[in-house]
Amino acid sequence: MEKVRYGILSTAQIVPRFVKGIRESAVGEAAAIASRELEKAEKMAADLDIPQAYGSYEALCRDESLDIIYIATYNKGHYEAAKLALKHKKHVLLEKPFTLKSAEAEELFDLAKKNNCFLMEAQKAVFLPITLKVKKAIEQGKIGKVRHIRSVTAYPNIDHLKWFHSLDAGGGVLHSSGSYPLEYIQFILGESPIGYAGHSSMEKGRSDDQFELSLKFPEQILASVFITVQLDIPSEMVIYGETGKIVIPYFWKTDHAAIYSNDGREEQLTSTISSEFAFEVDHVNQCLADGLLESPLMTEKITVDTVKLVENMYGRWL
Repeated sequence: MEKVRYGILSTAQIVPRFVKGIRESAVGEAAAIASRELEKAEKMAADLDIPQAYGSYEALCRDESLDIIYIATYNKGHYEAAKLALKHKKHVLLEKPFTLKSAEAEELFDLAKKNNCFLMEAQKAVFLPITLKVKKAIEQGKIGKVRHIRSVTAYPNIDHLKWFHSLDAGGGVLHSSGSYPLEYIQFILGESPIGYAGHSSMEKGRSDDQFELSLKFPEQILASVFITVQLDIPSEMVIYGETGKIVIPYFWKTDHAAIYSNDGREEQLTSTISSEFAFEVDHVNQCLADGLLESPLMTEKITVDTVKLVENMYGRWL
């Protein structure tokens, strides 16, 4: 497979970790980076040994040597940046949350198809080896029929995100982190929720700092999702079946999980990872090699359904 040359649109804090993932992938190459301030782009390019730096997003998207643009701007900036890249007929990997409005998400996927471009939401959790082992264990009936899923996530330190408390900027825990468990659960079950309700902790004029959702899936499966930046508590997802459960600590970056059967048997699921982003990059590179416009795993449906859910919940809370 030929090298896949990535242009990085942003100098956000996630970028060094993603570049590490590119370099640990089989054929990825971090070829260029852009910021609205050339000095910032040049500094990160030097720090990460990226050969080309640009002082505008437009210049990056015009670079004909690049195969795909990875976008990691602040949340509200995702839509405009992705539209810019797609208008230049570049493949796009767009960080979570994909967009803040479902109409924007649908527009981007339509534009990608029109311009024959691959477009995917960057959801690294779906591609982890442990995630695939968990999904296989469920399909093999190791915990029987799934009845309930409980996800608890705590981010006690978010001060590095200056825009986090601004709803207009796309801040808040549901905007910023809700897609992780929501999309993970949809991938594991192969279904979208058919009903949901929830509550948030939100001061007037500020974004949500806690939320809890209750979801219903086909076949009478229920799920709960709780995310907080107010508490420092263990983060884990537990999948309960009729004959056992699967416990996944830090499901979005983990290298292990455990299956506990009701009869007392235990099975450890393990994998070896250095960068949790490398598996996502390998998947994207394979999709491009195969000429796909949509990932068969992180699908348009999962992304759009999630954006609609998040948009609807904020509509109820505000």
